Amino acid sequence: MADLPGYLRSCLSMGKLAFLAILVSGGIVLQILACALYNNWWPMLSAITYVLLPMPLLFFAGSNGSSVFSESDSSWVNLAKFLTGFSTIGSIAIPSILKHSGAIGWGAFAMELSSFFVFVLAILCFMGMSDEDDYYSMI
Repeated sequence: MADLPGYLRSCLSMGKLAFLAILVSGGIVLQILACALYNNWWPMLSAITYVLLPMPLLFFAGSNGSSVFSESDSSWVNLAKFLTGFSTIGSIAIPSILKHSGAIGWGAFAMELSSFFVFVLAILCFMGMSDEDDYYSMI
């Protein structure tokens, strides 16, 4: 991609950014639809975990994103990994518990899980895009 003109690389990176925005918007829409269509706002509890999910990484792992995927001796990075995993499991567990208790139906449960997977896809796409250093070469 280094041999492409600068304006074309800029257009491609804007397309990637638009794709991420569409994914995140779709996840939010599914989250709200799970509540609004069934006139039951209990599924919105899992939105708390979406807010809490990046916090341990921001506070404990620092600005080096590659430290999350590597073996580390730092207890703070290990704590960030543990809390992030705990919050991720909570994103799946809250709708499961609500469905098991009868507070939500199958439709809301399916929309909650699909919202979670859309958010995970957006995070994975973002992490794949942030590894590329093409943006800095355009400036």
